[in-house]
Formats: sequence, structure tokens, C-alpha cells
Amino acid sequence: MTLPESLLRDIQQALGRRDGAAAVQLIDEALGQAPGDIDLRLQKAMALRLQGDLKGALAALDAALELEPYHFVALLSKAAVVERLSGPRKAWQIYRNALKILPDPLPSTLQPAVDRARQVVEETTDALAAFLEDRSAPARARMDRTAGARFDEGLQIYAGRTRNYPSEGILLTYPRLPAIPFFDRELFPWFPELEAATDMIRGELEGVLATMDADFAPYINVPPGTPVNQWEELNRSRLWSSLFLWKDGERQQEPCRRCPGTAALLDRLPLARQPGFAPTVIFSALEAHTRIPPHTGSTNARLLVHLPLILPGPARFRVGNETRSWRMGEAWAFDDSIDHEAWNDADALRVIMILDIWNPLLTEDEREAVTALMNARNAFFSA
Repeated sequence: MTLPESLLRDIQQALGRRDGAAAVQLIDEALGQAPGDIDLRLQKAMALRLQGDLKGALAALDAALELEPYHFVALLSKAAVVERLSGPRKAWQIYRNALKILPDPLPSTLQPAVDRARQVVEETTDALAAFLEDRSAPARARMDRTAGARFDEGLQIYAGRTRNYPSEGILLTYPRLPAIPFFDRELFPWFPELEAATDMIRGELEGVLATMDADFAPYINVPPGTPVNQWEELNRSRLWSSLFLWKDGERQQEPCRRCPGTAALLDRLPLARQPGFAPTVIFSALEAHTRIPPHTGSTNARLLVHLPLILPGPARFRVGNETRSWRMGEAWAFDDSIDHEAWNDADALRVIMILDIWNPLLTEDEREAVTALMNARNAFFSA
């Protein structure tokens, strides 16, 4: 129903002169004609706040949210009223919910309220995390390193400081495997052999860089007509380039010929062996001050191993909620089906070797069955 312009004008004038009582009377008259008008509900809440009637304002905002539960202004206003009535802790979750649906672009008139929402959320979250840490400290002190790290991450998620990062393989997410960002190195007794070969591998890599640099191709090459999403900056760019020694289970003859010691080492290591899929082994080169944006890999049935070869300065890597810095002579294994990203913060090229291995929590029978499963899917779509 279209309300009379004169009535709407009278409401605005009453609000403009901060006459809450008159505004409420006029708004109630308008609501009698248009009970489903959300803007009128918001105006009534404003008028009631002018009168100091916070409980009435809250009821008006709840009525607006009944009509449209994801109305940003109504939710943000409700949080502000609850904060005034009951304090920031009671408003914390409402502010958090409002910030999840923050409009883009944000009207400049709402910026102060959004700034307050962020302040309340941050300060309350910090206070909650500290309170949880204090109350759980005796039990936490009895945990070993693995359990303690798991508990600490769980506490931060519970407090609202961060979120849970599940396994989300873009090809296959194998069920009932824990989402472990970095696996304990004790699960890989062959790591010392790989790490001891760092100097040899780096020497062969440097020879390749000197004579085969052009063979390092952009790692990201999104097909034309496909959305590039987060890869816009790196798509077909040598900012992130790679040279494959193995690719989708096929040995790349020329790079392996130029890196005979590395190739022989790879033949001895327990890589994932899946014809058509694995192993894949690459030299991954990231230019100075370049970031690889958050993404997930193909499957949690396999892990990736990183061995740093050229580290000219600081370089960081995040998997889920855990961020580490590469260190020469140290390898790690991680689940790349968990959201991850990388930064080369140095002033020169960073190169690591990446190779894929089976998730050690899979049995031999499962590995064989997963390989059959993946090959069967390919056969189905190629028929």
C-alpha cells in the first residue's frame, strides 16, 4: 500500500526535530496501513530510542527482523540497543552476525556503527579467549605437544578468533580422515634422507635455472572462458612458475636427465604412485614479494611435501590456522585439501621442491582402491 506523502513527511520532520513521542504516534498510524513496511519499523525503533525507551526500540527491531531476518541495518541496530541495555558481551554475537552480512559498498553513514561493532567483537573475543585459557590452564598443562596444539586451535575457534578449516579436496575428499594441517615428521622416517640431499638437489636446480629457465612455465593457466577468481594476478604469469620432474604419474625425461641425482632420489622415495594422477614432483619458483592466494588442492588421500631449495629471505606458508616459515634443510608434509596460501617476503626468487605422497592414515588396500576409484571416474567421463 502506498502511504500518503504528507504522513511520511510528517514522520521525517518529527524525527528531524527529535520529537520521539510525535514520531511514534505518526509511525503507528502508518503501520496501521502498512504493517509489513520494514522502514517504518526501523523508524519506530529510532523514535523510541529518542525517548529513551530501549526495550521498546528492541521490540520494534525484532518486529523488523521477523519480516526480514537478514536486514543489515536492523541487525546492527539491535546489537547497539542490546549493548546499551545489557553490555557488550550480550551484544557480541549479534554484532558478529551483522558483520557477516556487511554490505558492499557500505554507506558512509553506517561506518561509525560498523567501527563500533568491530571494536566490540574484537575486544570481547580477546577477553573471552583469555578467560577460556585461564579456566582451562590446569587441564591444558597435562597435554602432550600434539594434543596441546589441537586444544589451542580448538580454543581459538570456540572463542571466535578464527574458524575451522575442513578438508575440501577439489577432486576427492576421502571421508573420516582428520583435517591435519601439518603432519608429524615422525610419520615419515625417510625425511632425513630427503633433507640430507638438499645441497645436491639445489646444485642441480641451479644448473637447470642457468640453462633451462625458459622451461619454467606459469603454474596457473586458467583456460579461456573460465572464471579466474583469486588467480587473476598469477594467471599465465611467471611470478609463480614451475618445472615438472614428474607430472600426473609420468616421468618428465629431460628435466630428470638434467637432474640425475634428484631423479634417482625420487625413485627411492615412497611417493604416491597412481598412474594418471601421481606422483607429481615440481620445482616451484615464486618471485620476490609475491603471494599465492588461499586455495585447496585435489584430495586429502595424498599429502604434499615441501623441501626448500632457495630461500633468499623470509617466506611464509599457512595451512588452515597454522602459519610456518620455511627453513633450509627442513621438509614438512601437509594436507593441501585444507585452505592454504604462501608468501615470498624476500627480495629475490624463492624455490621449493614439491612432491606428493600418500596420506599415511590410509591403509595399503585403501590406497589401491582409491587409485581404482579415480581411474574409474576418468574412464567414465572419457567414454
